[in-house]
Amino acid sequence: QVQLEESGGGLVQAGGSLRLSCTASGSTFSSYYMGWLRQAPGKGREFVAAINWNGVSTYYADSAKGRFTISRDNAKNTVYLQMNSLKPEDTAVYYCAGDPSPRFSRWSAEYTYWGQGTQVTVSS
Repeated sequence: QVQLEESGGGLVQAGGSLRLSCTASGSTFSSYYMGWLRQAPGKGREFVAAINWNGVSTYYADSAKGRFTISRDNAKNTVYLQMNSLKPEDTAVYYCAGDPSPRFSRWSAEYTYWGQGTQVTVSS
């Protein structure tokens, strides 16, 4: 069982940066693939980025490539999402998710564990 808690959201102007953190409880975190997904008002949950168990491999949505960076520190049981050059369309609740299956996934249904989400608002 893994519990996830996000932090780092907030209000930022377009062009600004934020770093989201997701801290996990449980000893199995270091073996999990982790992802960040987001949900804007009135829209479905959208994949943003994912990272493999040791942080060597990453996978991004086209909307995140070149602007966002996912990373992890297994010693701290934490995964990060560094977001640069933020746009108003990045406004959403950002969720951290994890799964023990050794695969990248864009689909929210394939993640077993979820945090509560953190709000990111980008003003124009």
